[in-house]
Amino acid sequence: MVSQAEIELWVKVHEDKGISVETVKNRLKNLVIETPSWGYADCGTRFKVYKQVGVPRNPYEKLEDAAEVHRLTGICPKVAIHIPWDQVDDYLHLKSYANELGLEIGAVNPNLFQDDDFALGSVCHPREEVRKKAISHILECVEIMKLVGSDVLSLWFADGTNYPGQDHIRKRKRYMLEALSQTYEALPENARMLIEYKFFEPAFYHTDLADWGMSYHYCLKLGERAQVLVDLGHHPQGTNIPHIVALLLDEGKLGGFHFNNRKYADDDLMVGTIDPYELFLICNELIDGENDPATAECARNISYMIDQCHSIESKIPAMIKSVVNIQTAFAKALLVQRDALRKAQEEGDVIRAESILKDAFETDVRPLLALVREEMGLPQDPLAAYLQSEYPKKILERGIGGQGW
Repeated sequence: MVSQAEIELWVKVHEDKGISVETVKNRLKNLVIETPSWGYADCGTRFKVYKQVGVPRNPYEKLEDAAEVHRLTGICPKVAIHIPWDQVDDYLHLKSYANELGLEIGAVNPNLFQDDDFALGSVCHPREEVRKKAISHILECVEIMKLVGSDVLSLWFADGTNYPGQDHIRKRKRYMLEALSQTYEALPENARMLIEYKFFEPAFYHTDLADWGMSYHYCLKLGERAQVLVDLGHHPQGTNIPHIVALLLDEGKLGGFHFNNRKYADDDLMVGTIDPYELFLICNELIDGENDPATAECARNISYMIDQCHSIESKIPAMIKSVVNIQTAFAKALLVQRDALRKAQEEGDVIRAESILKDAFETDVRPLLALVREEMGLPQDPLAAYLQSEYPKKILERGIGGQGW
């Protein structure tokens, strides 16, 4: 626990530095992190799905777990759904139940990788009937968006090939554009289409949407409501993700994030557990974008979503930890002394510029977050509060055999 004296001292020290603590607090209170329904479900590695006690047995129980995360963090009012994993007979009832829990349905995600017909691709499959089936499923998800009040369609394709000569790459490119164009035309008014990418896996020779540039290429062809979705695990080793973020922001094409962390590839680890400095640098670009009139509109409309596979972790604690780590990174990014940084950059003072960023990253923001949560009527330590609550015991009544992927 952070004491009141520690909080007051922290505020004084940073206000003496010229930082508007009130402005920082307000931005943190308005941060919205969308959690994924599948993050509360049973999942595993390529070799096995590990069953846990208390895992939700249906989409309604996933919403209940998401509501518990929101109750303790105060910044997770939206839940992304995945179809058919979250398929129900009555989507209006699902929406109503979410609202009763203080939640909204966020992004709708079609599943284009688990049907047997999609072994060689979905919208890029060499057979027309399979491509039509995939597009039909996407359009079904567009209709679900209308029912649940979602304004984001999130698209990720596993399409690609494993061997040279397996299929015609340029034809597949045309098939992809055809599918995306049909989807874009069907979008509800004021809704956006976020196009994700992944440079490999499960396709090992070529992937039809392999990097941010390919997603950007299609977005330019489609229109203003098509934007790029950046998943932090979907890049080759050593990729400078903050650079990608800055470029897409400047182009007005950064639409959303799938926050997670990785050590080697798409590991789906809890956010900020492997490389918290990278997470901070990403948040720094985002906050800087909000302060720039040229990029502010794009930066303020980004969808911040978590996308993780909790295979060995307890589901709700892992989600809370990820949310807290994102909040921590944003808090540090809000403390960057931007006027001093600009001056150092303009003067070519490399050491001072880097030090200004590092100073913000190394700042202990626990007193700040304690104050923000206190003012929001939340526990100082959301994870500890969860573990001490009755909810972990309550969900044990579900037993083993929850809904998996």
